[in-house]
Amino acid sequence: MPRHAVLDSNTHRELRIRTDAGADLGDDIMATLTVPSEFRRVQAHFPILFRRETGRDDFSALAMFGFQNGENLFLDGDRWDARYRPLSVAIQPFLIGRPASGDGPGQVHIDMDHPRIAAASEGVRLFDADGKPTPYLDDIVERLGDLDEGYRESASFYDALLAYELLEPFSLEVTLDDGSIHSLVGFHIIDEARLRALDAEVLGALHAAGHLMPMFMALASLSQLSVLVARKNRRLGGG
Repeated sequence: MPRHAVLDSNTHRELRIRTDAGADLGDDIMATLTVPSEFRRVQAHFPILFRRETGRDDFSALAMFGFQNGENLFLDGDRWDARYRPLSVAIQPFLIGRPASGDGPGQVHIDMDHPRIAAASEGVRLFDADGKPTPYLDDIVERLGDLDEGYRESASFYDALLAYELLEPFSLEVTLDDGSIHSLVGFHIIDEARLRALDAEVLGALHAAGHLMPMFMALASLSQLSVLVARKNRRLGGG
């Protein structure tokens, strides 16, 4: 179970964080949350698929790293083999905490049981000897803010997708070079035909609200599915 604490320059003065990559650091994941404001950066590297939250009508977007649980085809030993790491991965082991009501300013929390918590001689410091944030922590706080803002703004994006019925079920079955079959099921994608069929007034409203570009970026990201398949074939072939 995670053990969250409010980050504090006194309590955590000597704390260090491991910033390398590795399965033992929690990077062995099939997918991670992404938000519409990040789609432009994500689509250049990873497919973006949508999934309905279990037992709810809400959708979320995922940057896909593999075909099965625990598979990250962008993780090469201790190296992250992509020029971008989605925000929800890059900010680990930090998160934004808020009062139970959900209102009020966010605070930087840290999961003290996360494998990225480093030993005394390893990793990157969060605070200098005077208790001031290091450049690493400043960068983390900025990314946390971007992810938090993107998440809070995403509700209207999903409202628009549902209002105009712009999500369609999606499944993918791939026969790999070794003859094995891998599938992605239970996901949704943007319905491109329905999006194209919207009239100019609706498209104008979606553009004015900032929703049209993320929709296009999500569609563009589907070209990365073939890249994912190629990575899987190379992994199976030992390359």
